[in-house]
Formats: sequence, structure tokens, C-alpha cells
Amino acid sequence: MTGIISSDGEKRMVFVSGRAHPELAKDVARELGTELVPTSAYDFANGEIYVRFGESVRGADVFVLQSHTAPINQWIMEQLIMCDALKRASAKTITVVQPFYGYARQDKKHRGREPISARLMADLFKTAGADRIMSVDLHSSQAQGFFDGPVDHLWAMPLLTDYVRSRVDLSNVAVVSPDAGRIRVAEQWAAKLGGAPLAFVHKTRDVNVPNQSVANRVVGDVEGRSCVLVDDLIDTGGTIAAAVRVLLDAGAKDVMVAATHGVLSDPAAKRLTESGAREVVVTDTLPIPADKQFDKLTVLSIAPLLARAIREVFDDGSVTSLFEGNV
Repeated sequence: MTGIISSDGEKRMVFVSGRAHPELAKDVARELGTELVPTSAYDFANGEIYVRFGESVRGADVFVLQSHTAPINQWIMEQLIMCDALKRASAKTITVVQPFYGYARQDKKHRGREPISARLMADLFKTAGADRIMSVDLHSSQAQGFFDGPVDHLWAMPLLTDYVRSRVDLSNVAVVSPDAGRIRVAEQWAAKLGGAPLAFVHKTRDVNVPNQSVANRVVGDVEGRSCVLVDDLIDTGGTIAAAVRVLLDAGAKDVMVAATHGVLSDPAAKRLTESGAREVVVTDTLPIPADKQFDKLTVLSIAPLLARAIREVFDDGSVTSLFEGNV
């Protein structure tokens, strides 16, 4: 049967995936040295989802991967149904692998009568049968507390910084946060880039208008420097494109953008192409189809990181050890 048997022969690990990002699932399976469990998944005429696994998962430690990409609600529902199917098939443990945690941005109430959708997501997966959640670069670390069980919060920073370090002059670089709220992450980036100076873009946002903010000015010295603009995700690209323009207007030599999640909702590709950024670097936590790609876009593989983390969990090892000294 498909899967990996532990060295003592006592445990079996199997890896399954939904339909949202098959390329990433295949890459992770290859890194693990196993194959995906054969899975039947299709939509009924009215949009309802059917899932059935082609092999027994009884007594197995199951890792179920799904990237929450558009149409996001469909893929979240499919992963919930997969968890329910695994629970009813007597899987020993179920680890939900969400490289991108859907609804993570709604992690607190800005105004009355709003939901905290990130908490709702955690509750839904717990009810569906998940014992553990694994995700990459949550929008805020507090979301780890929303799930009643272990949460493995993986960091793409070592992957991104290793690449960026090879693309900039470390003696003349500045790390820039797109807003004051991401300063802590920018500090960690600066340390990884040899103690580079920090700056942030002061911006204002109307909570009544989604996906829109106004970049006002740069706080910090960026004149004549190559700037690395860092964020957790790029959605429509408006915030990042505006920040790039503000940095260039402030005298930056050039701007490189680095983010973990390339949501790239329309018109992000056009905005980023026209922003003046030298390069935009993201990982493949989400699929990036051809119509979202552009010449200045670089996509790094997150599969090795996911595979190492999955292996550490299965072997009762330490996921934290993957990042010690790196973040």
C-alpha cells in the first residue's frame, strides 16, 4: 500500500491531496519519497463535492494537503470533506496541511458586528476531524491559538532570504516593511541580511473599502539603497505597487519585493509589472497560473520545507529545529 512505514515498523504515514494545487502535492510527495494516495474527487451538478480514498487509511497518520486558492471556498470545503472521510475511515491522526491559511486576514474585529473568520476556520477543521494544523507564514501568529490542538507555523523566511541575499549588495541594502504592523518581521529580515537598516511605509486604509490603501511616505533612510520590500502575501498588488513607487520617489536605487504567498488576484500582475520593482519573489504555496505570471516574477518551491516538517511530525521530531538560528 502507499505510504511510509516508521523505522520501528509501528506507524504508517500516508499523504493525500485535494485538487487545488496538484503540482505542489506531487513535489511534496517526491521530497518525502512516497506517492499520493489515489483519490476520487469530483463535483456534482449542483456544486456539491464528493471524495473517496482508493486505499485503506485505517490506523495511519494522514497528512492532507490543500492550498486555499481561488475559488477559495470550494477548496476549503473539499479539505473539510476529506478530513471527515479520513475520520470515518479510522485514520489514527489527521494533520491538515494548509500552505496558505484561508481567511487568515480576518483574525480580529476592527468594528462591531464583524466575524473573526480565522477562528471559525480553526473550529471547522477541528469539527471535521483534524488533530493538527500545519501552515506557512500565518498573517499573524495569534491564529495559532485559534485551533484546539498543535499548530506547526512554518517560516518561508530562510528560503526567501537565501535567494534575496544572492540578488542584492548586502553593503548597500535596506529592508522595508509595507506598513508599521510588519516591522517585527522586517527586523528579522534585516538580521538575516547582515544587519541592514530598516524603514517602513506609512500608509492609511479605509476599513470600509477592501484591498485598498494609500501609501503616504517612507519612514527611514532609503536614498541610494537597494530596498527589499517584505510582506506575507500579495493579493491585488495595490499596497505593494504603491509602496514601490513611494520608495523610488524617496530616492531608492531599486526595489525588490519578497512575499511568501502569491495570491495575485487581478489586476496584481499588471500593477506589479508597472510598479517599477526590479523583481518580485514569492513561493508556490499557492498555484500561479500562466495568466498571473509576468517577466519580473520569481517563484521558489516550498515543497522541501513542507516535506521536512511533515517528516519531523511523523518521526516525533522537532519542527522548531528546522528554523533554529534562522528566524
